[in-house]
Amino acid sequence: MRILILGGTWFLGRELAQSALARGWEVTSLTRGRSGLPPEGVEHVTGDRRSTDDLRRLAERGPWDATVDTSAYEPGDVNQALAELRDRAGLYVLMSTVSAYQNWPDRPVDETDDLWPTRIDARESDSDVAELPGPYQYGTLKAGCELAAAAAPGGALILRPGVILGPGEYTGRMLSLFEHAQRDAAWLLPSPDPRIQPVDVRDVARFALDQIAAAQPGIYNLTAPFGHATYGDLIDACLEATEGAATPVHASDEWLIEQGVRQWTEIPLWRTNLGTWQVNGAKAAAAGFTCRPLRETVLDTWAGYQKQQPVYHPRQDGHGMDPAREEHLARLWSDRAGGDVTSEE
Repeated sequence: MRILILGGTWFLGRELAQSALARGWEVTSLTRGRSGLPPEGVEHVTGDRRSTDDLRRLAERGPWDATVDTSAYEPGDVNQALAELRDRAGLYVLMSTVSAYQNWPDRPVDETDDLWPTRIDARESDSDVAELPGPYQYGTLKAGCELAAAAAPGGALILRPGVILGPGEYTGRMLSLFEHAQRDAAWLLPSPDPRIQPVDVRDVARFALDQIAAAQPGIYNLTAPFGHATYGDLIDACLEATEGAATPVHASDEWLIEQGVRQWTEIPLWRTNLGTWQVNGAKAAAAGFTCRPLRETVLDTWAGYQKQQPVYHPRQDGHGMDPAREEHLARLWSDRAGGDVTSEE
């Protein structure tokens, strides 16, 4: 098999490259070369995916059995790649997102649910897109990328992951959780009970490559099955991995909201919207997608960080809570709960 990865130096792109090489496949990667290099053994082409000249030069290296697009942001990114790669692209694999669903995270979703209204030529600078709040803007553009990918002459495999964790995760979620776990202090958290659905980057890569090997187009949500793990399992694994001394303080959702705690960032992966962790992944599971235990993902992520910290990304700065604010809120909850800092109402 010969595959092209548009990306390949960070997280999912890098894992895809490494996993494909381990299968004995030939891998070509197009990157600008500004944030590292692809794994050793990858044919690295330096170029900008938004440059027509660079894409035409890349096309001369083909054909490929599949092109895996990990970096498309606007539909025009996909349109341009398909226009220049033409029949050399093979199966077009688009890494999309559950954010493309109009009803996520407010309601449960499956692959039959509506995506955000969009256009195949939508751009971030368009007035009707620019006026949308950030998450909706992102979902609208990704939905447009899916429209563009559907026109691929070799067929399209569209994957909609939810939260991806694992070795090399760089958004700041795991970095923040690990840092909190190591503090010898109260750790303000929501209830440990909610079921969550993050997936391991290695499992996502494996499924994508399996579908490429089978030349199978399709559309799939990639999330852990319902009941796979709880928020408490995530926290326990972080404490175990770091041998942390933090004391979990589980407050109620209602109280945290009253205090103005920012969901998803001040407390990573905490969100009260009904559909956040209600993404139906049964279709992918029937096609062979499996998830390793969340504990294994967390422990391996920590081990990876001990060898090499992830690349810096501005999103890292938005995760976690100011220690003084956290201490204050934990004390308030403790007083409210009658002195038991681990209790809930």
